[in-house]
Amino acid sequence: MEHLELFFKSIFIDNMVFATFLGMCSYLAVSKKVTTAVGLGAAVIFVLAVTVPLNWLLDQYILQPGALSWLGAEYAEYDLSFLSFILFIATIATMVQLVEIIVEKFSPSLYNSLGIFLPLIAVNCAILGGSLFMQSREIATLGLATTYGIGSGIGWFLAILAIAAIREKIRYSNIPAPLRGLGITFIVTGLMAIGFMSFGGMLTGGDEEEKDAPKTEAVIEVKEEVKAKEMNNKELANNTKEIIE
Repeated sequence: MEHLELFFKSIFIDNMVFATFLGMCSYLAVSKKVTTAVGLGAAVIFVLAVTVPLNWLLDQYILQPGALSWLGAEYAEYDLSFLSFILFIATIATMVQLVEIIVEKFSPSLYNSLGIFLPLIAVNCAILGGSLFMQSREIATLGLATTYGIGSGIGWFLAILAIAAIREKIRYSNIPAPLRGLGITFIVTGLMAIGFMSFGGMLTGGDEEEKDAPKTEAVIEVKEEVKAKEMNNKELANNTKEIIE
C-alpha cells in the first residue's frame, strides 16, 4: 500500500511540472509535437527510474553522516554530504549518455528531432530534483526510491504529453496574436496545474479518518468514565440516605 500511495502521489500530487515547475525548459521546447514529447518523456522516465535508486544507494552508504561505518568504526565520523550534488549529477550524466547512445542507435529520426534537448536531460532540474526530493524526504527503502523515481518520471511524461496534444490542436485555433506561442502555452500550463491541485486530497481521506478514530474512542472512554462516576455518586447518595434513616 505504501508503494501504491507513493506512486500515485508522485504522479498527480507532487507532479514535477505542475506542483514544483521543474523541467520547464524541455517541457516548453519539445512539446510542439506529440511524437517528440513521447520520446523525451520515455527518456525521462528511464533516467529517473535508474538514477533515483542509484542515488539513494549513494546517499545511504556514502554521503550521509556516518554512512561509511560499513567500512569500519574509524570511518563512522566521516560526513560526505557536501558531495551530494557532484555525485548525483555524475550519476545522471552517465545514464543520460547511455540513453543518448541507445536512441541514436535504434531511432535516428527521434534522435534528430530531439536535438540538443536529449543530452540536456543531464542538466534538467526535474531529474536532479527527483534525487534531491528523495534525499530530503528521507525515503526509507530502495524499493520506495525506485517507485518514487518511476512515478515522478511518469508524472513528467503525462505533463509534456498533455501539453503537446493541446498545442497540436490549438495550432489551428483562432488565438489572439499576443498570446500565440509560449503565451497560450503558459496559460494552459497554469490551468492544468490548477486541475492537478484537485488531486491534493486524493490520498488524505484515509489519514483523516485514522486521525479521527482515536479521538472518537477517547470521547467514548471519557463518557463511560463520567457515567461510572455518576453511578458511584448515586450509590453513595442512596447509602447515605439509608444510614440517616
